[in-house]
Amino acid sequence: MPGQWEFQIGPCLGIDIGDQLWMARYLLHRCAEEYNLIVSFEPKLFNDWNGSGGHVNFSTETMRLGTGKMAYIEEIMGKFKAKHRVHMFVYGEDNSKRLTGVHETSSFSEFSYGVGDRGASIRIPTQTRFDNGKGYIEDRRPASNLEPYVVCSIIADTACNSFSKSDQMLAHF
Repeated sequence: MPGQWEFQIGPCLGIDIGDQLWMARYLLHRCAEEYNLIVSFEPKLFNDWNGSGGHVNFSTETMRLGTGKMAYIEEIMGKFKAKHRVHMFVYGEDNSKRLTGVHETSSFSEFSYGVGDRGASIRIPTQTRFDNGKGYIEDRRPASNLEPYVVCSIIADTACNSFSKSDQMLAHF
């Protein structure tokens, strides 16, 4: 979208990502004030243009070490699919306007994932697939106006529930 900027934060361990994002948003607003600019985190300002997402890159210790292989990631995808509607409820206000299935977005109502697929709900980077599950995954569904503590909590809970304690404690965003 014209005038749209992107910034990235992290990597962060667990819930620290929320603090980092809130501080980054604060600094963005302060810088914008200096130049009389307006910052909007609205997920979809114009129908025919791309919206603004708050994509979350995520990994567990098992993913970073590659000990679970792609089967581990496939198991996590099953968990995300089962909780898709719950995630959509907390992934940002008016996110349904952005997730239309066009402009490199997935459908708001249907879960999907794929290797290198920028139009999927969750993208598995090609490198993660080539390294047989060693790497991270990207949840492309959250909107730019996401509440980071809520989003990261539900991602960690969904991905790590029923896995080992070490994965639950060592989730990185």
